[in-house]
Amino acid sequence: QPYIVALMTSSLKLNGTEKVLEVGTGSGYQAAVLGELAKTVITVERLPDMAEKAARTLARLGYNNIFVKTAGDDLGWKQEAPYDAILVAAAAPDVPEVLIEQLADNGRMIIPAGDRSQQELLLLQKIDGEIETRRLGSCRFVSLIGKDAWNER
Repeated sequence: QPYIVALMTSSLKLNGTEKVLEVGTGSGYQAAVLGELAKTVITVERLPDMAEKAARTLARLGYNNIFVKTAGDDLGWKQEAPYDAILVAAAAPDVPEVLIEQLADNGRMIIPAGDRSQQELLLLQKIDGEIETRRLGSCRFVSLIGKDAWNER
């Protein structure tokens, strides 16, 4: 939904200098929005065909600051961490520690968390290694699949 994309993006308060991690590339729409507002976007998709299609679309549109990766067993993309901002486009049962570890100090993360049918949109900020959390309201996302999230079933 465009409203949720806008809410999540604006909540990250990007100024154009950030390295951003997006978890859940999908079609690449959210990555393109982030690519307009951040210096670099690493976007990770667990479905190889979807990742390839999004990468082709983003390249055709001229985005040279967005890098599409196919997800491994772990959430996120540790190879490029830390990130100034992380946007998770799928719902986790809890905030995965592995993503908090990939967040830079003073970094912000937005993630839907809760059960599979109803979640709360959370905005986290890491300050001196501590996490401050703000609730932004109820939402409903597809499930985040992987280690430290939901299993496939």
